[in-house]
Amino acid sequence: MTQTTLSSTALPQFSQLTIQGEDAEKFLQGQLTCDITKLGLSYQAAAIGNLKGRIEFGLWIKKQAEKQYDVVISADCADSFKTHLNKYGAFSKFETSAPIAIYPCVLDEVPTFSHTDEKCDTLQWMARSLAIGNYWIVAATQGEFQPQELRLHQRGGMDYDKGCYLGQEVIARIYFKSAPKAFLHYVKGSGDVPAAGDKLEKIQVVNAISTAQGFEALVVARPEHLADSNLTVLELPLALQADVARPK
Repeated sequence: MTQTTLSSTALPQFSQLTIQGEDAEKFLQGQLTCDITKLGLSYQAAAIGNLKGRIEFGLWIKKQAEKQYDVVISADCADSFKTHLNKYGAFSKFETSAPIAIYPCVLDEVPTFSHTDEKCDTLQWMARSLAIGNYWIVAATQGEFQPQELRLHQRGGMDYDKGCYLGQEVIARIYFKSAPKAFLHYVKGSGDVPAAGDKLEKIQVVNAISTAQGFEALVVARPEHLADSNLTVLELPLALQADVARPK
């Protein structure tokens, strides 16, 4: 694994909220990009969009029990996420817990989360996440990216047949009638590590981590802009190397 040197002050932090109650499934089905009825006990990357079809909340969700769902989100988005749930769920029967800390860890090479920080290594989680396209949305990148740009559909985090949800009209139009010209890539570069949301000319950073040689990052960019840059493109998993456009 690539040696990392990121300062501990820049390490991401995450919170978990539990959503449970009679209307929890119905409510979440009308909010999230994924199909809630297909969730299991493993965390599924998903998103809640805004009315412009961009990701307002990037999250991971699993069905913990009947009518109970656990959601993990960047800690700096947790309060606004709970406010969002209260606003849109004002007339639905469910309860949302207060955010609690949850810790990023890697199990069997898969980035996940644990309720204890024992044996958890955030740097390892970050490095592994970048390598497999497991981006994380923070406050600085809320509303910046369209789900298809981040290849969320290639990770099972979007369902185009489940019906309406926030931003669905715009997201579906892009999927069925066009395709993003800029989309997610895994790259390495030299120099200081950029922050989430930074723009390297025409290339926008999603997440980055410093290495002994410079940095590695997930970025959204047009392929031609990457070709003209000083960045080196690294391979994502095979499923995320496919065209982001809808299969013909």
